[in-house]
Amino acid sequence: MLTIATLLILAVAFVAGVIGALLGIGGGLVVVPALSLFLGAPIHAAIAASIVGVVATSSGAASRYVRHGLTHMRLAMLLEVGTVAGALGGALLAGVVSGRWLYLVFGLTMLIAGAFMVIGRDSTSDEPLPPDGLSKWLRLKGTYFDQASGRSVEYHASRTGWGLLVSLVAGLFSGLLGVGGGFLKVPAMNRMMRLPIKVCTATSTFMIGVTAATSAAVFFARGDVRPELAAPVAVGVLAGATVGSRLLGHLPAVALRRIFLAVIVILALQMAWKGLRG
Repeated sequence: MLTIATLLILAVAFVAGVIGALLGIGGGLVVVPALSLFLGAPIHAAIAASIVGVVATSSGAASRYVRHGLTHMRLAMLLEVGTVAGALGGALLAGVVSGRWLYLVFGLTMLIAGAFMVIGRDSTSDEPLPPDGLSKWLRLKGTYFDQASGRSVEYHASRTGWGLLVSLVAGLFSGLLGVGGGFLKVPAMNRMMRLPIKVCTATSTFMIGVTAATSAAVFFARGDVRPELAAPVAVGVLAGATVGSRLLGHLPAVALRRIFLAVIVILALQMAWKGLRG
């Protein structure tokens, strides 16, 4: 029999799945604060449940993005090298960091991610940078049809080495905080590598499932995954991600950025406040 708490978790996870699929962030930035702040779950259990939800987000949205040509597979494979390595280290570190510091780090990290998006602009409106040697060698270029504008968009990656470094840091935060890492990778790909925001979102969504599965193994082995939290999170996020993936192609890039900023700022302040209060 479904309890009120389970229904609340399902509802929160559904919203997180929609936002995660639209922004490529995995939904953990919504799930973790909701479970810990509003439903009273221990922070380590909330992070573990979020990791399971991130895998569900990727499963529900990534295949659709691949079919529509938004995901750049070569770039995803390259950046995952750094992200997976970071995720293993972050998941191991999460077991020894106190809950109070996890709240503070979570809030600060979210604000940093929001700042990236404030100063960044969609790369389709910027002067493109020339592709670097690694980008040329791996052929990190592509084209997709943008349904919102009704035109084809051509792009290529720049500053590939920096993107790989940011992916390593994103993987560390993913394993440590139970998020997909997309909150760092999406701004980095958009602002630093000069890729269109929709390509960044779709490519990040493809990657976060692999990243989360890597760190989930550590959380499972440590016993942090609670079925009563993880199961409704996975179901709700999967349903939300399916809906979000259908919306992405029809929303303008500026709307995606505004949604991202609103979610980031509100939840970051709440997490930081709880950390400061102890």
